[in-house]
Amino acid sequence: MNQYESLRKNREFQLVYHAGRSKVNRTLVMIVRKNDRPLNRYGISVSKKIGNSVVRHRVKRVVREVIRLNNDCILQGYDIVIVGRSDSASGDYQKIESAILHLLNLHRLISDNNRK
Repeated sequence: MNQYESLRKNREFQLVYHAGRSKVNRTLVMIVRKNDRPLNRYGISVSKKIGNSVVRHRVKRVVREVIRLNNDCILQGYDIVIVGRSDSASGDYQKIESAILHLLNLHRLISDNNRK
């Protein structure tokens, strides 16, 4: 299984926001920037507009789990920020998983032998 790191500092998020490329669907926004590392770094951001802390944390946990389970088929060497939209608060696991895989396909980050 491929490992991944988290984006933690504000300047790391800002660099991805300003220099990355963004794709959007109804549930999530994904911003991707190439890095010079052998691993992917992920950042998850869910605004207070989405809901209370329980709802926001649930969205983060589901996104983190989808990434953990699908990290083997994601191309490595990218900084990826995933931003929750209001539709993600009511989404179940399958809805969020399909949204993430859809955005990864749009960014062409799914390896060719695992492309759906």
